[in-house]
Amino acid sequence: MTISGEVLPVVADVSDETAVVALTARILAHFGGVDVLVNNAGISAIAPAEETPAELWRRVLEVNLTGPFLLSREFGRAMLAAGSGSIVNIASIAGLRGVSDRAAYNASKHGLIGLTRTLAVEWGGRGVRVNAVCPGWVKTDMDDSAQAAGLYVDSDITDQVPMGRFAAPSDIAAAVAFLADPAVSGFVNGVALSVDGGWSADASWQSLRLSKR
Repeated sequence: MTISGEVLPVVADVSDETAVVALTARILAHFGGVDVLVNNAGISAIAPAEETPAELWRRVLEVNLTGPFLLSREFGRAMLAAGSGSIVNIASIAGLRGVSDRAAYNASKHGLIGLTRTLAVEWGGRGVRVNAVCPGWVKTDMDDSAQAAGLYVDSDITDQVPMGRFAAPSDIAAAVAFLADPAVSGFVNGVALSVDGGWSADASWQSLRLSKR
């Protein structure tokens, strides 16, 4: 499938309120409005909680949680004025469950799901839907760098997933496209949609889990 359209690249720090306000104004002036916002910017921090500096903790929350809030607030105003729009926040299964050595990341994604639900409640009746996608482990450069650092191997992930594989970026993109499109998800609001191959649904112990492959 070929998708065409105009692209306006803008570089900004999503945690910087002044930058976000300027970015929003530029986008709205150029396109005249906004239909969909996908909050996808995010960073990770892998360290035991007792070894996580407060500066790192704050930076992760600023990018992963404050950034989506600022962008949702600014673009949300335009959507509310128009009476329609869809916001999709990229959360994580780490926003639904605990994952060791990721206190800041987990907290930011739990918070993002809470923000998603709150905005859905506030704005749904005014035509703006707000949902979240919660990916499992995805094969990306971030995964490659974590594995290169010796933090885990493929089987550590695939053995936890009933479908026995990593997510592909296209799996996540399809979920985002579904939630963004009012023609197919127009009554979906406030949902944290897991795209994790069943990871967050599986309470089996390891031998039982693997016996079902």
